[in-house]
Order: sequence, then C-alpha cells, then structure tokens
Amino acid sequence: MSYDFDAIRSEALSAFTAAASADDVEALRIKYLGSKGLMKDVMGGIKDVPGPEKKAYGQGANALKNEIQAAFDEAKSRAGSGKAKGPSLDITKPGTLQSPGHEHPIAATIREITEIFQRLGFKPVGGPEVEDEFHNFEALNIPQGHPARDEADNFFLQQMNDDGTPKPVPLLLRSQTSTIQIRAIEKYGVPLRVVAPGRVYRPDTVDATHHYMFHQIEGLAIDKGLTLRDLKGALELFVKEYFGPDTKFRLRPHYFPFTEVSAEVDISCEQFKHLKKDWLEVLGCGMVDPNVLKAVGVDPEVYTGFAWGIGVERMVMLRHGIPDIRHFVENDVRFLHQF
Repeated sequence: MSYDFDAIRSEALSAFTAAASADDVEALRIKYLGSKGLMKDVMGGIKDVPGPEKKAYGQGANALKNEIQAAFDEAKSRAGSGKAKGPSLDITKPGTLQSPGHEHPIAATIREITEIFQRLGFKPVGGPEVEDEFHNFEALNIPQGHPARDEADNFFLQQMNDDGTPKPVPLLLRSQTSTIQIRAIEKYGVPLRVVAPGRVYRPDTVDATHHYMFHQIEGLAIDKGLTLRDLKGALELFVKEYFGPDTKFRLRPHYFPFTEVSAEVDISCEQFKHLKKDWLEVLGCGMVDPNVLKAVGVDPEVYTGFAWGIGVERMVMLRHGIPDIRHFVENDVRFLHQF
C-alpha cells in the first residue's frame, strides 16, 4: 500500500494545531500515534517497498512520525493532560509563605555573648568534648580525692574487656569548658585572651532547671599585671551590654578550686519583676589560681590571670522568661519560632 507522506503530514499537523481540548488531542494521538494508528501502518508498510527504495521510505516515515509526535507534544502542553482538574490557580492571591530555618536561641546567645567579649580582644576557641583527667581535673587544681571528681558527678567512659565486662578508662565527657582554657594555654602560650563556648555534661536529674547536657561560655585572660580590677571591668561591660546599660551588678565572694580570689556576679532584678528578689547570681569568676598556671608551665610570679564562666541556658531563660530548660532540646518549632 502506498502512503502520501506530505498529505499525511499536512492533515495531522493541521488537526493538532486546531485541537482545542485535551480530549481532542488524545483522540488525534490515538488516530495517528496509537497502537492501531495511521503511523503504525505507515511504519509497517516498509515491508512492501522494493529493496532499493526501502532506505528512503524508512527515513521519510521516521521523519513524519517525529513531526507528528512533536505536534502532539505541543498540543498536549497547550491543552493540558485531560486529567481531572482541581480549582484553577488564582495568581492574584498571596502565595504560601515558606518558613525558613531559624537560629536556635542557644546558638544565638552564644554568638551574642562571644561577640561582646571579642570587642575586648578575646579570641573564640574550642576543644574536645571527651577529655582526659589532667585537663578536666588536675590542671584545674582539682586533685585526686576532690569531691568534684566523684563518679556520681561525672560521665566517665568505659571500655569493654574481651569477656564482656566493663573496664574504666581515664576519659570522661567534660564537665566544664574550663578544659578549653587549659588547652588554649598549651597551644598559644601567654599572654592570651580567649573565650570558650561549648557543651558540657553532668549526670544531673532532668527537671525544669537541670539537664545532663547544657552549654557554658568561659573566658580567660593571662598577662603581666592583670588584677581583679581588670576582671571587674570586663564583666561590667558584659553585664551592661547583655542586660542593659542601667543594670546594676556586684561581685560577691565565693569559692572555685581553679580561682583565688573567687567571686560570683549578681545583677539587680529591677527588670525581672517576676523573680520577686533584689539580686540574682548570673556567673562565677575569679583570679586564676597560681596552681593552675604552674600546671601548664606559666610562672605565677610573672603572669596573673582572670577567668569567668557563664551558663548559657540560664542567660536565655532569664532574658526571655523561659520556665523550663527542657524546651531547648525538644525541637518544637512552635517554641523555636518565638525567637
């Protein structure tokens, strides 16, 4: 059977161009490109073509099929798929807001506090969360037998023996970011100024104000001639930058094994009426104990230093009136979107 390729092409392209609906396009697809359509017969007609003419016939048939297929694709795109449609798109309506990611309040507070101390020349540093006993205890003037080294107050690690029994190893999850300060002295030497944020771990019972994992920011300055006056000046800047320029603060004597003298910083509660108290403790500080300097090879007769430690969760809870520390780790977007 002989086929007029030009006539088929003209008829098919005109039909697809005139098709007004998806149903019309689908009907033309079946007519021309379906399993029993015209192009099926055209392609099959090559068997009746004399040998010398088969090549030209095949090339012409393939070209015709490709043109009809292209016409169908264009018509289908123009008319739609023919499937059940939902409501049409109203381009005048506001779009759906896509909620972007948001900085966690803990991360935001660490960044804010770190930037305050950076303006005083303190360099941010980090350190490992799995520590040895030297950096977590000995170098911080916490000798063997000290209550702070009790197994009930620390997450000591264990290694399994071949027989399946646990074997203690001299490693633990750090209980304070003071360990970073020791490593910074070892790495950079003195004089130095560093601020060290990070996670710390203590086996506390989880409740509204305690957690076994929380965050601290500690600072350390070592140089010739540093005094308690320098420490007070640095912390006064922090308090007034973070809590407001009118915030009153005071240093109250305290005890920490790695500082001497030691103090706690209280701030006035005038802007925190819900606390129903006059003063609130917000951080610990002091002059670096000479034994700490000796432990890392610094001569306490030449250098002095001061340090402080801040509980990050405490800062966020105080500023925003958050009653439960567990909100920070529950990953509830309703809570996180408030910041």
